[in-house]
Formats: sequence, structure tokens, C-alpha cells
Amino acid sequence: MEDTGDLMPAYLRFVRGVVDSSDLPLNVSREILQQNRDVEAIRAGCARRVLQLLEDLAENQKEKYAALWKEFGRVLKEGVGEDAANRDRIAKLLRFATTHAESEEQGVALADYVARMKEGQDRIWYVTADTFLAAKSNPHLEIFRKKGIEVLLLGDRVDEWVVSHLAEYAGKPLASVAKGDLDLGALESEAEKAEHRKQADESKDLVARIKAALGERVKDVRATARLTGSPSCLVADAFDPGGNLQRILRSVGQDVPAFKPILEVNPEHPMVLRMKHEEKRFADWAQLLLDQAVLAEGGQLEDPAGFVKRLNELMLDLAGGTARIWTPG
Repeated sequence: MEDTGDLMPAYLRFVRGVVDSSDLPLNVSREILQQNRDVEAIRAGCARRVLQLLEDLAENQKEKYAALWKEFGRVLKEGVGEDAANRDRIAKLLRFATTHAESEEQGVALADYVARMKEGQDRIWYVTADTFLAAKSNPHLEIFRKKGIEVLLLGDRVDEWVVSHLAEYAGKPLASVAKGDLDLGALESEAEKAEHRKQADESKDLVARIKAALGERVKDVRATARLTGSPSCLVADAFDPGGNLQRILRSVGQDVPAFKPILEVNPEHPMVLRMKHEEKRFADWAQLLLDQAVLAEGGQLEDPAGFVKRLNELMLDLAGGTARIWTPG
């Protein structure tokens, strides 16, 4: 049979073999299997047998499994959402790139991640993006790198499907670094929490001005605890789809409602500090914060030409309002 969807789940479509059965019920054309308990039992048995072989390979022949994962890993990931009965077994077979090695190679199992979790860490953190490089460079990772917290770097399209169906592993919930309020729990000291509250209180007037300047373009503006070196970032509300998922859905023709992002600003960044004393072009600086955050997370600007013009004008203002033109000789 060229199409063995009745006998093997779609996420194992890279497997080739022979199914030996004493009797298989066929329809009138004798080309398509009839749906009955025997076929369902064969399908379930084939899936269990293949997963058993993959588990043995992953445990005892790691190099061979790494080669197999490189070729078929993206396909196997689909099983997390397609095969609820075997989800836990499939989760153990998954491999990811992480900030532990900063390498594009997907070689870290969830068990490896859990074994390296810091004392007091109660979540498996991840970031999704269009590519590995975009995930690795995501500004949301700054606080995690500062504290030495490992994060899964998910740059495959199918990864959004994986995290939407895999709620937890080994009792540890999976959590996005770019959604909702950041809660590091025991990984953050009381002194650090108090400092964040102080910064948020001191910057509340500036945050309110930025929110007023951006208006309906954002759901909210708030001081961030995520950033250490970047001026701003976008955050999705806890129950809204992230920016990467929205872009994927639109690219395949899905009608996705407009979910407004939350803009978080770094109160200690020089660019944000300068805005406290800005009057004339405050709205342009606020828009620049938003545009930079959109680009940093891999999004596209609605008005790229406007962004370039605004950036050039602000740079000229900082340079004293004139441009020095160089001529040969």
C-alpha cells in the first residue's frame, strides 16, 4: 500500500515495513481498509512497537538516534498532538536546542533539561520564533541568561503545535518566556522583587505617557523585569496566542483576530531614561520603542518606510540637527 494511514499514524510516516495479519477486512473495491476494531488494534500495535524501537535506540545507540532525529525529528514532533495515548512516550523522544549549548543542534531531551533545572525552578521555559537564530537572539532571554536558567530554543514551525499540546513534562509545566507576567518564583530574591516594584513605581508616569502616545496600538504598557540590555519587548497576554503563532496561522491563510500586544519597557535603559525629559518628539520615541520590539521578536512593521524616516530624524536630532556631508578631496 502506498498510503498506510490506516495502519500507521501520520507522525510515523517515515517508517517502512510489512504488517502480517491473518485477515484484513477490505471494502468493495478491495483497495481500502474498512474501519473496524481489528484495524484500530493493528494501528495501535504498530505505533507502540515503533515507539519501543525508538526508545531503545535513544537509550542505547545515541549517535544513531541523533542521526534519525536530524532527518525525521520534525515529523515525530507531530505525534505530541496527534497521539494523546502515547504523548508521554513521544515527549521522552523529543530533542531540542537550548541556551545550555547555544547550538542549533537539537540534542537536549526534556529529561536532560529537568535534570539541570536550578534549585527552586518549577517550570520548563521555552521561546518560539521563526528560526533558531531569531529564538537565540530574542530579548526575552536576557534575564534568563543573567540568572543561568536554561531555555528551550524552538525555531521549527511544528514547535508551536508541540507546546500547545504538551502542557507539562515530569510534573513541570512548560511556560513561554514571552507570555503573561514573568514569575521566576524562588529564583528571584525578595530584594530583587522589591527593586522591580520600586522601578515600576518610579517609572509609572513615563509608562503612562508612552501608553497614551501609542494609544490603540498596544493593549498595555508596563515596566519590565525581563530585560537587562534591550529597551523594550513585546509580551502576549496570558491567554492570547504569541506573535510567532499568529504569523504562522496567517501564513497558511487562517483568519486570525487582531490581538494587541503588551509593550514592556526597561526603565534602566538609556533610551528610556532619555524619554523622561523628552517633550517635542516623545510620540516618535514611543513609536520607535514599539517598532524595535516588533522587529526583535521577528515580526514585520506595518510601515517600514515610516520607521526608517523616524529613526533617521531622531538620529539627526541627537547629532545636533545637521548632517555632515562628506565629499572627496
